[in-house]
Amino acid sequence: MPCDPGAPMRRALAIICASSALLPLPAFADDDADQRQTVIVTADRHPRPADQAPGTTASLPADRIAATVNAINIEDTVKYLPSLLVRKRHIGDTQSPLATRTSGVGASARSLIYADGALLSALIGNNNSLASPRWGLVAPQEVERIDVLYGPYSAAYPGNAIGAVVNITTRLPDRLEASATLGTSVQRFDQYGTQRTLPSYSAGATFGDRFGPLAIFASASHVTSSSQPLAYLTVTGAAPTGTTGGFAARNRNGAAITVIGAGGFEHQRQDFYKLKTALDLTQSVRLSYVGGLFLDDTQAIAETYLSAAGAPAFPGAFSNNVYRHTERHWSHSLSATGTSGRLDWQVIGTLYDFAHDEQRGPTGALPAAASGGAGNITRLEGTGWSTFDAKLGWRGGDHLISTGYHHDRFTLASNRYTTTDWLTGSEGALNLASRGRTRTDALWLQDAWHLAAPLTLTLGARQEWWQASDGYNFGLQTAPLPPFEKVQPVRTASGISPKASLAWAPAASWKVTLSLGRAWRFPTVAELYQAVTTGPNLTAPNPDLRPERASSAELAIEHRGIRLSLFSESIDDALLSQTAPLLPGSTTLYSYVQNIDRTRTRGVELAFDKRDILPGIDLAGSATWVEPLIRADAAFVPAIGKDIPQVPRRRATIVATWRPTPPVSLTAALRYASRSYATIDNSDPVANTWQGFAGYTVVDLRATFAVSPHWQMAIGADNVGGARYFLFHPFPQRSFSAELRWRY
Repeated sequence: MPCDPGAPMRRALAIICASSALLPLPAFADDDADQRQTVIVTADRHPRPADQAPGTTASLPADRIAATVNAINIEDTVKYLPSLLVRKRHIGDTQSPLATRTSGVGASARSLIYADGALLSALIGNNNSLASPRWGLVAPQEVERIDVLYGPYSAAYPGNAIGAVVNITTRLPDRLEASATLGTSVQRFDQYGTQRTLPSYSAGATFGDRFGPLAIFASASHVTSSSQPLAYLTVTGAAPTGTTGGFAARNRNGAAITVIGAGGFEHQRQDFYKLKTALDLTQSVRLSYVGGLFLDDTQAIAETYLSAAGAPAFPGAFSNNVYRHTERHWSHSLSATGTSGRLDWQVIGTLYDFAHDEQRGPTGALPAAASGGAGNITRLEGTGWSTFDAKLGWRGGDHLISTGYHHDRFTLASNRYTTTDWLTGSEGALNLASRGRTRTDALWLQDAWHLAAPLTLTLGARQEWWQASDGYNFGLQTAPLPPFEKVQPVRTASGISPKASLAWAPAASWKVTLSLGRAWRFPTVAELYQAVTTGPNLTAPNPDLRPERASSAELAIEHRGIRLSLFSESIDDALLSQTAPLLPGSTTLYSYVQNIDRTRTRGVELAFDKRDILPGIDLAGSATWVEPLIRADAAFVPAIGKDIPQVPRRRATIVATWRPTPPVSLTAALRYASRSYATIDNSDPVANTWQGFAGYTVVDLRATFAVSPHWQMAIGADNVGGARYFLFHPFPQRSFSAELRWRY
């Protein structure tokens, strides 16, 4: 059922405008009296290197998360922050990329997510599947606060900060503490021939204590979930001859289709274990370790809407939506922080390892394939990344100077094998491989200079050296064609990214900030060594992709709780998937990642966040308007002047919380976005259909009750109106949740 966001959008904007005159101070900004703001990456009591944060920031403390968000997974917590969208398809989804005000859900490498300084962004790719952030390494109950930086204006971060940087800070105890949480959620899904009640369950526990100079915090969580279908099976025109059933619809290009089934019904069991320790070696030096283990077991099935001779019929590619995926991923980080007089310093190393990652799926036809038979096994063992950062900050007079060195390595090891039994069989012959490495080294310097009482000038630069190596692609082809095999050449590139930000505070309640930034976003290993299947053939089309070069600017004006931002982003050699010939001179078109000459996104964002706007009432929200355009594209001229895929022109959120008495908190939230396009030439006029990107207006509710100092209950509902909408995949319909938490 198509969404009509017009009236709700007008009401949302009316509320924002009516509220603006009442808001005295922005919760998303630091004290106006101190223009030399810093962003803390790790969660401890000691001073850290001065990671100045020029540009726009937003913050979300733990108490606000607990009061306002039905958060079963950590990615739920950021869904009401200005201009952010996490494409979370269901509870426990491992493919939940972050979209920002200038980039869509298919550009995961244009944002950065950290937890206590450890990188959660999977910069092995730039997509909404393999390269989705590893949110599962953080549980909502361990969060102390979340900070977001918008745009590439800090030299402390690589060019992947084009869109935003999300810093998640978790707790360290000062005394004995413990908690236990039980939760459940039930979704009722009804679309086409699928009517299902889909329950999910979660449980979590934390424990922490301090033993003199040693602090220890441990957490464990479990989620069991069942999803709505993630895909629909369709055929052009009527249902196949000899079958009955199906549902008439239109695809995103407007052609008549029949929906013949659904697939990707995921049933997941996930466990997460984490240990965080901190040892105060001296009064000014702390050594910290954080280790995490993520386990996932996902099984997906399909169902048909067709029958033949009274029996279920499975024509077509139903088996592509049947699979089993098991994961065992480790994360480690070791850091030392300290202070000495005017100096702050930090050294941190992190490691993320796909110790076990196996996906099995059939190649035969259903229903027989559901019981076994030929298939493929895809393994990602050996994939992962490591990072190292050393930072130094110095405070002296009117200067706050910081500098640092960064190193990272990203490895892709994707190997697919045949098997005689996709359920339990061993590996057979290798039939597809994509492997490679990237490495980046960087030096950066930044100075926040307090020029005079109302002015602070922040200048910085980041020099990066990048290399791609060990690239290898292999694929079997249909006889008599020989296997495709190629060792890819070594690639190197470098770039310098200057930054500048001027903050002016003419009065206590006013702040005006102009920020400019250049950023290089180097190709990921999966983009370079992508495997494009072309019927019986396979090739890796472009290991010579050029880096993206972004030029960003923002003017932000803040006054008594209102922030108005005007922003612009221009990217040369933007890396996006588009349709073009695969081979020179060919007229056959395929879709794969290519450099697009230039994209430009301009927009305005209005945001506010205030507690006690009226007695006991908190109100927060944002509204964003953007013009996301492709300005030049020599490889695919029809895309010029069209909207960048997956970026809606309008979006808004409103979150209202009422605390009638101290033990009770009631929240209502609205999320709105206009439609966006799935194709680079905007040739998809139908948005609210499978593989389209529809507009939506969704209302969420949450109520929390402090039963006693140690016990808290919460009930909630997401998508109360039961809106049916697609962001490529069908998204959850009305869901109810309940939570019980004990704290000591």
